[in-house]
Amino acid sequence: MTALPVGPLPVGPTVDATPRPLPPRVALRGTHVHLEPLHPRHAPDLWRAAEGGTTHGDASWAYMGYGPFPSEDALARFVADFSTQQDVVAWAVRPVATGTVTGWLALMSIEPKHAAIELGNIWFGPAMQRTRAATEAMFLPLRHAADDLGYRRLVWKCNALNAPSRRAAERLGFTFEGVHRAHMVVKGRRRDTAWFSILDDEWPPVRDAILAWLDPANFAPDGTAKQGLAELRTAISAR
Repeated sequence: MTALPVGPLPVGPTVDATPRPLPPRVALRGTHVHLEPLHPRHAPDLWRAAEGGTTHGDASWAYMGYGPFPSEDALARFVADFSTQQDVVAWAVRPVATGTVTGWLALMSIEPKHAAIELGNIWFGPAMQRTRAATEAMFLPLRHAADDLGYRRLVWKCNALNAPSRRAAERLGFTFEGVHRAHMVVKGRRRDTAWFSILDDEWPPVRDAILAWLDPANFAPDGTAKQGLAELRTAISAR
């Protein structure tokens, strides 16, 4: 029999254990993008966004648990169901530059008791990918969850084979935690899941770096960023 150690056992630090509020289904407005609670009325715009580039559009569904959709009606039925799920708060993404809805995303896997919440189900049409609007669209729910609602753990997870999603997580400032092997079955295939997180004490420099990156002063006349997010995060953390 193994003897018990002498003295107190190590335990985690104390935290504010107050359950966090559920995210409300409200609009979130930024400089480059507006997020509207997802609704079937967004389906026509989303269908046009999905059809905006056949090759890229098809590839954009490769790691999603749904899609591509065979028709606008099929997409509308999905939106009607997805937008009313009780454990998911989903938004349609409307870039200010175009005024047209070109994607969606959600806060999900919401654990108020543990102050943990996931940003996921991110789908952007080809025209919106790799834009300032895309970055701000992902930022707004994270800021809402962390700053407005007080969530302590922000989560990003994706198929471990999804290299663009993994790069996006690391670019935003998420820390890679590891891979859950054979975590899910998606579209009849085994999915290993890569997990990332931002904790409450890590959030301020992440937030400030994203805000600094989005600042118009960070962009040259041709639209290219003068400083990347990682560079800005390092500079802010060193202050």
